Amino acid sequence: MTKHIFVTGGVVSSLGKGLTASSLGRLLKSRGLRVTMQKLDPYLNVDPGTMNPFEHGEVYVTDDGGETDLDLGHYERFIDESLTRASNATTGSIYSSVIAAERRGDYLGKTVQVIPHITDEIKRRISQLASEDVDVVITEVGGTVGDIEILPFLEAIRQFKLDAGRDNVCYVHVTLVPFIGPAGELKTKPTQHSVTELRSRGVQPDVIVCRSDRRISEGLRSKISNLCDVPVGGVINAPDADSLYEIPLTMNEAGLDSYVCDLLKLPDVEPDLGDWKRLVSQVNRAWKPLKIGVVGKYVSLPDAYLSVAESLRHAAFEHQVDLEIEWIMSDHVEGLLVEDKLGDLDGVVLPGGFGERGVRGKIESAHYTRKNNVPCLGLCLGMQVMTIEYARNAMGMSGAHSSEFDTQDATTPYPVIDLMDSQRDVTDMGGTMRLGAYVAVLNEGSQVAEIYGESVVKERHRHRYEFNPRFRTRFEESGLSCSGTSPDGSLVEFIELPDHPFWIGTQAHPELKSRPDRPAPLFTAFIKAALDRAEAQEPGRFVAAERNRPSDPVVVSLDS
Repeated sequence: MTKHIFVTGGVVSSLGKGLTASSLGRLLKSRGLRVTMQKLDPYLNVDPGTMNPFEHGEVYVTDDGGETDLDLGHYERFIDESLTRASNATTGSIYSSVIAAERRGDYLGKTVQVIPHITDEIKRRISQLASEDVDVVITEVGGTVGDIEILPFLEAIRQFKLDAGRDNVCYVHVTLVPFIGPAGELKTKPTQHSVTELRSRGVQPDVIVCRSDRRISEGLRSKISNLCDVPVGGVINAPDADSLYEIPLTMNEAGLDSYVCDLLKLPDVEPDLGDWKRLVSQVNRAWKPLKIGVVGKYVSLPDAYLSVAESLRHAAFEHQVDLEIEWIMSDHVEGLLVEDKLGDLDGVVLPGGFGERGVRGKIESAHYTRKNNVPCLGLCLGMQVMTIEYARNAMGMSGAHSSEFDTQDATTPYPVIDLMDSQRDVTDMGGTMRLGAYVAVLNEGSQVAEIYGESVVKERHRHRYEFNPRFRTRFEESGLSCSGTSPDGSLVEFIELPDHPFWIGTQAHPELKSRPDRPAPLFTAFIKAALDRAEAQEPGRFVAAERNRPSDPVVVSLDS
């Protein structure tokens, strides 16, 4: 029977429930278990697709087109499994399902209530991930214990143990053990209160993961054990780590996976963490300094581009690059400020986004990188602004733009980015979105075909506007290659400038499929191009850094 692990959080938000759940998932998978994961979010939005990036961070898109919480990105990167829209459920989607069932008469006239109807729907969402192909389902409950919004979720997971059986359910609670500077002590009282609140809802944690900025003593672990009614082996310390990819090794050392396997009566085999340890050694041995700019609309909240940042780091690990990401607000890259903002960068990424604000700065960034041979990777809107820039400045198409940014007062004479004809009569804007994984055919001999090492690739999408095929011939005659298209040739998926070191754009979001031990090919090639340019610009640039290059693998330890 499938086992279920529920991860809750207390004291404060942003403690790392998602990373805790992801790390545990990686450890269990390293033991040969088949693992999948899920996020239950307490907000009333049906999904994060319409939420402001400043409010929520990035929208993570699954292969089947689900617009989901960014924690699913952590899940996929750690357990290296492609999830589906079923792995994210919100209060809004749950209530929508229940109300739709009530309107259909499914409840036969009964009064519809939180218990049992909402809690039953939550349990149904959890259960639908269990199958003969899955050994363990890890479900993270969003929010913080004590929030009124998560009460139905806590009640549902309380009931779930009765439905599934005691040996098939494990509750993991993530809390904060803060260090009080004036007292010079780590304090357990917030953890005690958080567990008391959780127990008042009928959920007794089996494991307490204590987040702290330093290692807690055995005495404090025993104190938490005694006061929270959890065996001391179930009190796991998760101190701050230099890299989030160290967390699975830290938790393995602390015994988290062994304890959970024992509790759930799973085979307690030694996990195979060799590849993960090599990855962490790569992270800690990076030595070539490189500065990459991300010119975006939402950079004041880096979580809005979380997958882009992680994909850059994955590629940097492979090339032993000590990566510095410069977050640049696209509104600030205009006119005389372009050289000031971009002049000291080794490469530029133009990520996705919606709306006109900041587009001018993105276009000017694309122009600067093209004219100065700076490696540039355009993603979604990034590819679109590269198309606009090239049309305006290399093809003489003054006023070329995207019809997304047309207004009642002005319409571009050259809509090089436009809606497809099939989308124009759709009144629901959500219906015009291209979401999920789509196939692209790459031109033989193109840069992207060489980068991917194959002629047919599949990447995830999240966009509404497309490269306008009416102008494709003119672009290609001018020297810009439409190097990848949909299988029927109607949609342009990749563009590139053959005589540029690296000026490549894609309508897709390849960052969504990058893994720490298997970087996205476009990002790996981009970092390589940035390295090559840095070495060519400053031949002795890495000499001093090499003198301090770490030579021995770094062994991750709680005592380090």
